Amino acid sequence: MRFDSSRDTTVLSAPFTETKAHRSAAGGLSPRLRHPSLQLLDAVMRLAGPHADLMSHAERPWASVTFTGMRHTITVHFSGLGGADAADAFIHALPEHEFTIRGQLVADAAVSEVLHITVPHERVVVDVELLLLDDC
Repeated sequence: MRFDSSRDTTVLSAPFTETKAHRSAAGGLSPRLRHPSLQLLDAVMRLAGPHADLMSHAERPWASVTFTGMRHTITVHFSGLGGADAADAFIHALPEHEFTIRGQLVADAAVSEVLHITVPHERVVVDVELLLLDDC
């Protein structure tokens, strides 16, 4: 896993899934997964399934008169046998999915772009936008 050094963008080059190493001795999530951004990435990639790879993740602050939070842009790449079907299932499930992110409320989850490539092999690239609000 590689993290980009820029302030507002995190890029991961491998699928993000929780492993035993992410759990503390007490059984809870390690400090590394307590951060809302990592919890969100974990939840999105679990929803996307085994045919998905995380291509990029960017986040930027968001605020209104009454709320504060972060807007996340995530790009997921689906490939392999069944990848297109997995992408279709992800696209349909995302807007209604109930995310559980500690201290955050997922106010909006939408697919912003879908790129279906068939040559030289079938793959689908899906861009999603999620708005997380601080749950005070």
